[in-house]
Amino acid sequence: NALRVDGATVSLDGITVEKTGGESSNTENGDFYGQNAGLLALNGATVSIDNATVNTTAVNGNGVFSYGEGTTVNISNSTIRTTNNNSGGIQTTGGGTTNATNLDVQTKGNSAAAIRSDRGGGNVNVTDGSYVTNGTGSPAVYSTANIAVSDATLNANNSEAVVVEGKNSVSLTNCNLTGNMTGTYQEGEENIHCVMIYQSMSGDAALGDASFTMNGGSLTSKNGDLFYVTNTNCDITLSDVSLTLANDNLLTVAGNDSSRGWGTKGSNGGTVNFVAESQTMEGHITCDSISTLKMTMKNATNFKGTINTTGTAGTVSVTIDAGSTWTLTGDSYVTSFDGDLTNVNTNGYHL
Repeated sequence: NALRVDGATVSLDGITVEKTGGESSNTENGDFYGQNAGLLALNGATVSIDNATVNTTAVNGNGVFSYGEGTTVNISNSTIRTTNNNSGGIQTTGGGTTNATNLDVQTKGNSAAAIRSDRGGGNVNVTDGSYVTNGTGSPAVYSTANIAVSDATLNANNSEAVVVEGKNSVSLTNCNLTGNMTGTYQEGEENIHCVMIYQSMSGDAALGDASFTMNGGSLTSKNGDLFYVTNTNCDITLSDVSLTLANDNLLTVAGNDSSRGWGTKGSNGGTVNFVAESQTMEGHITCDSISTLKMTMKNATNFKGTINTTGTAGTVSVTIDAGSTWTLTGDSYVTSFDGDLTNVNTNGYHL
């Protein structure tokens, strides 16, 4: 590391950190423990950073890394640039905590999320700022932790916008989020999407319910499905978010045939509890035969679209309150419906 803070309590103002050389013994040591990071805090350190500039050009050159329970990094009004692979902007693992305010973060490498976590997770709180990635496999936010972001711009130029893995969460408030996934790790075998919620089975994230919550702001997909859920259970909550779809697919809940180990083929579907509140949305929803969807529309939600147009597949239950509406754009198939059918405009199609 260019700067390592080991168990100390320090304040750093106006510093410049340059990490230009060195190699990790393997990428996992860099991803999990902070080897080769520009600035590493560990062993219960408390680090307050303001007006800093952090630049790294090494592989595993994560900009600012918080590792371990009891370790806290507070960073504000700072600029972080990373250029190589496996080099996130702010990285949190092993139960550490990162609190970030008004950062300007850009990454260029592959597997280099701007707001990044890995094995052991932790807590990340981000307010204001700009977080931009340019590599593949480099979402603006990759979560194996509890991550909350408010009033920020999040832009992934060659990757999905957000990934939540395992029993972890992402909560966004008044953020502008954009994803542009341009390819996959295994050509032709993986879904293209903007927000992905999954369990990789790699051991990096505990098994359990994942969570994605977005209140206000905007979510824009420039390529692929808006939401993709596979091999996990999750809650998705949207409230008053401006949605822009790339391919008319609002949500795909399905198993996968990936060679990267996302569960066992035939039993690796998704289970989704999807709540839309005061939300306007449109598009197609697909839930395959090994998946389950519980969809709730409330508080003046308006949905224009379809669910499983090709016929019955997975278990799909829909609940709609008196103030919400669903306008069909094609025949749709659900397992159960709770609400007043007068709130469904069949538009010449069949439910």
